[in-house]
Amino acid sequence: MSANETTPALRLPALPTGLGTSALSLRAADPGPAFEEGDGHEPGLPGGGHRYDLAPLAYRERQWGDGTYPPLYCPETVRVDDDLGVEVDRRLVAWAERIGLHEGRMEEFRDTGFGRLAMLAHADSDDPDELLVAAQMNAAWWAADDYYADESDLGATPTELPPRLALVMSAMDPPPPAGDYTRRLEEAIKADPVLVALRSAISHVSRHATPSQVMRVCGITSQMYVSWCAYAAWRYLKTPPPVWRYLAARQHDSFYTSMTLIDIVGGYVLPADLFSDRRFHTALMQAGTASVIVNDLHSVAREAADELPDSNVILLIAAEDECSIREATERAVSLHNDFVRDFEAGQRRLAAVPCPELKRFLRGAQAWMAGCLEWHGSTSRYQS
Repeated sequence: MSANETTPALRLPALPTGLGTSALSLRAADPGPAFEEGDGHEPGLPGGGHRYDLAPLAYRERQWGDGTYPPLYCPETVRVDDDLGVEVDRRLVAWAERIGLHEGRMEEFRDTGFGRLAMLAHADSDDPDELLVAAQMNAAWWAADDYYADESDLGATPTELPPRLALVMSAMDPPPPAGDYTRRLEEAIKADPVLVALRSAISHVSRHATPSQVMRVCGITSQMYVSWCAYAAWRYLKTPPPVWRYLAARQHDSFYTSMTLIDIVGGYVLPADLFSDRRFHTALMQAGTASVIVNDLHSVAREAADELPDSNVILLIAAEDECSIREATERAVSLHNDFVRDFEAGQRRLAAVPCPELKRFLRGAQAWMAGCLEWHGSTSRYQS
């Protein structure tokens, strides 16, 4: 059987096995209780298993929006299971209500459907508890984006963003104790629902992940926040960046961050050296950037209407090239399609690497791109 063929009986080990690898079976240290009453993680309920397939997904040109724009080159959506998405959303809302996230805006949060996004994007898991981990983490990242970075009417202010993000990282990756100063830090974290959400979400990630995977998520989250600080400066100074500078920042603030969860949700581990390999790293960033351009395409009207408009590739192209929003949109679509085709080429080159976890992760990135496009076209968040 060739490396690219698939067998239904394939079962990938969650971790390496053999002499000297027993320590790798440890999950993240001190992950906390397996569940808390009302937090959405419900033991004893029937869950699903994993779908193992290494064959790359097919690509096609897909219509989006009102259908009048050029199509987006993207993989086929792997799985649409509305019942599973509803179940993950039910659990997600229970968690958000318990921690006080989006208080007074719960109906809007429920309609957004981050559980549906997890169902669409993480197609190799049918387990609602595993999918909930992805939904929680994405909901928490998005909450930080809304309340700290983007939405002026929710209290986002450019000058407050950097110090808020410093607390975010202390909530997700607690620093060593510093006496009474740590008590004050804990009080500040517990008083902010966004910080509580991020801490809770990473705690649930830790139940399913190795220490290396958890630190991967924390490290890449921190990397993303560097770009957020650049956006804050541009908003505060009211000096939109040139498109090249925006893309340089955006490629480190993309759904690449969300894609760090692919193997965690899927119940396996991509070895750290392979995750950091430049060929794989480039391919995954291309997938993440393509998906975040989909976000820019769907959110352009929302962002343009803000009191302090956020950076958006369509708005920036239109201003820089002095062209219409429609023409700028067409250029952004072309940029998206180039990123996807470059990912496709990189995936073909990486097919020679004899690692099933690598092939599975790359297929997972394809599923993420496809599910992301599907979700943006259906969520209430970007409907005018």
